[in-house]
Amino acid sequence: MKFPILLPNIFDHPFTYESDRKLKVGEYVIVPFGKSKIIGVVWDGFEKSVKKNFKIRKVLQRLEISVLKKDTIKFLNWFSQYNLIPKGMALKLSLLSSNAIEKLIDEKYKDYKFEMKNHSFQLSIEQKSSLKLMNKFRDKFRVHVLQGTTGSGKTIVYFEALKSLITEGFQGLILLPEIGLTSQFEQKFFEFFGFKPAVWHSGISKKKKEIIWSGINEGKIRVLIGARSSLFLPFKKLGLIIVDEEHDQSYKQDEGLIYNARDMAVARAYFENIPINLITSVPSIETYENIKKKKYTISKLKQRYLDAALPNYEIINLNNTKLEKQTWLSKEIIKKANFHLEKKNQVLFFLNRRGFSPYVFCNKCLNTYACPNCSINLVYHKGKNSLLCHYCGFKSSLNRDCSRDGKCDFIFNGPGVERIFEEVKKNFPTKKIEIFSSDTMNKKKSSEIIKKIVNNEIEILIGTQLISKGFHFPNLNCIIIVDIDLSTQGHDLRAAEKNLQLYHQLSGRAGRSGKPANVYFQTYNKDTKLINEITNKNPDIFLDRELEIRKKNKLPPYERFISLILTGENEHTLEKNAFYFKTFLKDKINAKILGPVNAPIFRIKKKFRVRLLIRGSKSLKLQNSISELISRYKFSSGIKLTVDVDPINFN
Repeated sequence: MKFPILLPNIFDHPFTYESDRKLKVGEYVIVPFGKSKIIGVVWDGFEKSVKKNFKIRKVLQRLEISVLKKDTIKFLNWFSQYNLIPKGMALKLSLLSSNAIEKLIDEKYKDYKFEMKNHSFQLSIEQKSSLKLMNKFRDKFRVHVLQGTTGSGKTIVYFEALKSLITEGFQGLILLPEIGLTSQFEQKFFEFFGFKPAVWHSGISKKKKEIIWSGINEGKIRVLIGARSSLFLPFKKLGLIIVDEEHDQSYKQDEGLIYNARDMAVARAYFENIPINLITSVPSIETYENIKKKKYTISKLKQRYLDAALPNYEIINLNNTKLEKQTWLSKEIIKKANFHLEKKNQVLFFLNRRGFSPYVFCNKCLNTYACPNCSINLVYHKGKNSLLCHYCGFKSSLNRDCSRDGKCDFIFNGPGVERIFEEVKKNFPTKKIEIFSSDTMNKKKSSEIIKKIVNNEIEILIGTQLISKGFHFPNLNCIIIVDIDLSTQGHDLRAAEKNLQLYHQLSGRAGRSGKPANVYFQTYNKDTKLINEITNKNPDIFLDRELEIRKKNKLPPYERFISLILTGENEHTLEKNAFYFKTFLKDKINAKILGPVNAPIFRIKKKFRVRLLIRGSKSLKLQNSISELISRYKFSSGIKLTVDVDPINFN
């Protein structure tokens, strides 16, 4: 008998194989492919072959693994079609390094044994009301948004919703935007449920991943907490998906296979016919539009835990206070920080710039230091005493010969968190200070640092955007935004939305234990309207106006954007290919094609980059047309095409 077998590779179709035994759709098999053996899955349709005569090879072995569910196969087929990704690569996301793990002995799953404990968490009237709405439709697909002020107890509400489903034998998936959140979140989970969840992200060892993959597939593991990739695991009896911080930009996978994990989570819930809960303090503009259209239901938590008030906001106008040379903190800000430190409050200085200085140049030869592989400046990291590229990882020494005379005389222009750390250390020499950024919060150190912050052993934090993402620091009652002007520049169509979400999330880190809290904004901007808008207690006002602007200008979520990025080592060849490709697409698709234009970051990892942007209606017909046309077009050697459906980043 003939069977279609999909292989985890760049193919957009299954291959035909023979087997003497009857195979079911979703069974895992080993087949010969070229000179090697490879694991594949019996798929739901045969390849469309134009060849009349080709040799059909035999399936070598059927693996003793629970079958991949038909609903999951339908989801992977749709995922492939929506994101213009080959079906084989969609399957690869569901496997473990192109591998499938046969059922293990029960002893292997003992760490994740399901033993629910009785807890004494009391829900407020508001929380009970939200839970009731959440539980209204538990046995079919629906999207519910739980919107709550930071510190209002959203996590406990969705834990309660999850609890009732997993006690009935279903599995639950909780998606988190950052792996740095998992250690603190795991602890919170254990306190509530009394058993350990499985945790899935890039830092988990291969051996542990094999146990988790098998445990999820065999239904031995009830709850998984994971980053983006956990969405594709082969759950046996998935009953609920929760996307925490649904607005977070980190849900967008923008390297390799490009997709938005939040949107794909909604799609997976649809194909599995199960509920999904999106959790947020400020919804993404797409989610907000779906709420307005009544496609999603919503409940809101307005009261913070312990009736804690939201922080007070104060603007420090830098036009009225002269900063000393090579300093970024005003005397007024130092005074405010001292006031809070005397009260035993933790203080956070926030600046969304890693390293010591973003721009370095020589005072003698006036050379600036750019990355040789990418068209961006190198960032000076004082801790590593080197210049680094944040795109390709290029590293360079500061020990440079000057074209004028002797060694270069460096000037560091602008601050990063390391520079603010030095200034803070100078002003508060006796205080315990820690930098909280992706450079310092590595997998080994992060849980240790978080524990110290929670126990108030660290008095001052210097943080980047990472610190805004769902951490609970009970003693943090003073936040100082070093320079809000840096984050309001640029031509990103989502800049206003991102700022709204960032500063709501950030201010939500303060005052969580009921003590009065303050957020101070240092700015040269005389128009304080922006700050007042992004810190308004009711973000809906801002989102309503943003939707009006998007609608008027035919921007997402009212139209679909698909970004086509061409890369190549030869600038001239790339430019020619981009124009030829646009000409080929023109009049063949029902959409507007903008460009080609050089990408804002024109060169990354020695490859030049040119962008085309397709604007069209929100229909799969657009992806199908583009997919069919791409398959017919032949690019010059060395030219690579990357497709980004619903782009967030336009670099």
